[in-house]
Amino acid sequence: MEKQTLTALLAKYAYPGRGIMLGKTQNGKHAVIVYFIMGRSENSRNRVFTKKESGIVTEAANPAKLQDPSLVIYAPVRKLGNYTIVTNGDQTDTIYNSLQNNKTFEDALRTRTFEPDEPLYTPRISGLVQIENNKANFTLSILKSSEGNPNSPLRYFYEYTEPLAGIGRFIHTYESGENILPSFSGEPHCIAVDNEDIKTFTSSVWNAMHSENKISLFVRYINIENGEEHTQIINKYEKQS
Repeated sequence: MEKQTLTALLAKYAYPGRGIMLGKTQNGKHAVIVYFIMGRSENSRNRVFTKKESGIVTEAANPAKLQDPSLVIYAPVRKLGNYTIVTNGDQTDTIYNSLQNNKTFEDALRTRTFEPDEPLYTPRISGLVQIENNKANFTLSILKSSEGNPNSPLRYFYEYTEPLAGIGRFIHTYESGENILPSFSGEPHCIAVDNEDIKTFTSSVWNAMHSENKISLFVRYINIENGEEHTQIINKYEKQS
């Protein structure tokens, strides 16, 4: 599969929706997690990422303008031991509870489907990073409807064992479109992770995202040997009290 940079790929998409990339830096020292949200409606755009002790949460930038919180307010990132979970919805908690009860990432997501936002039926995308014995393994998943039919859920899982340094895998909710947004199709994109500096990498990704539609970006580098984490968050809007 041909490798692309995440910045080049994002420059092609005005509205990929939400996206997750998991990978390793070129020197093989760090696992890399990227999660971003984009929005077109006022309710979707009215959000920020906030770092909490338990992980990352979405919050209303302006609480007075928050309408339906059900699909926009959730914990996209949570940690459990040597696992880091990242998703685009409340399935983060489903996965967390499954792992806590000695079940699997796949077990958890087999109990879930796509979002109930007819007619889009937005896919649920999820990722899992496991750091253990100086190794990082990744899993990605997408839950979507078959050809937009809500009675036919599709569940895809992609396991990356012993992933190569300098390569990431990127999945997002939508293919390109204007009013009708088809679900992501095919395998996750193969991404060249060619920047060892988290600040430079985060800035380049943010600058490549569509200026009107981008909302928030989360990037984390995890040292595979000692578990040390470095996190960058960029929000388009400031949190209001």
